[in-house]
Amino acid sequence: MTLIRVINPNSNKDVTLAMNEAVQPLRLHGGPKIECITLSKGPFGVESDKDVEMASSLVLEEVVNDTLADAFVIACYSDPGLTEARKRTRKPVFGMAESAILMAVTRGGDFGVISILDQSVPRHIKHLRERGMEHFCAGDRPINMTVAESASGTDAFTRLTKVGTTLRDKDGAKSIILGCAGMAKHREALEFELGIPVIDPVQAGAAMALGAVCLDT
Repeated sequence: MTLIRVINPNSNKDVTLAMNEAVQPLRLHGGPKIECITLSKGPFGVESDKDVEMASSLVLEEVVNDTLADAFVIACYSDPGLTEARKRTRKPVFGMAESAILMAVTRGGDFGVISILDQSVPRHIKHLRERGMEHFCAGDRPINMTVAESASGTDAFTRLTKVGTTLRDKDGAKSIILGCAGMAKHREALEFELGIPVIDPVQAGAAMALGAVCLDT
């Protein structure tokens, strides 16, 4: 059976569980298997440049040594190891941030990003600039919660709604990207609350991987 491996570069299994639930609608009868895994040696949350460096090395190791998967999704908004992984395998590799950005452009153009921390924003802008997509970003604002808190914190949805509203009303975002895999469980409720498309990057990456393996490209 064709296999899509969704890699959580952090060691927080709650984030992997949220990712697994998020991609469930893409598990089609008779279609490719989508498996979410946790890199147990990774940081508990990818929240700093040092975390990104560690995650990049672990992601690359996983991709190179995985002989069963037909495609990979790197489920971290920093897309750690994406460039190097693509150099080391002929199998398609999708970064969830890059996938979400491309999807957001098709959902109205200018998009907003909800980040976890202030320090995440410059890294996201650098990522956009490297891909020539910075001009599509209406704004990038943090909720200032850790990865773990964004996944299971009691006031996570309240903060997401507040920041999402600012991105929509003040920055002019036509869609919202959730800038952390841990936010996945809030997507539907937040989209209903804001009235504009809310994009979960894990779903975006998995959807692109699904298209790639089904079309054998």
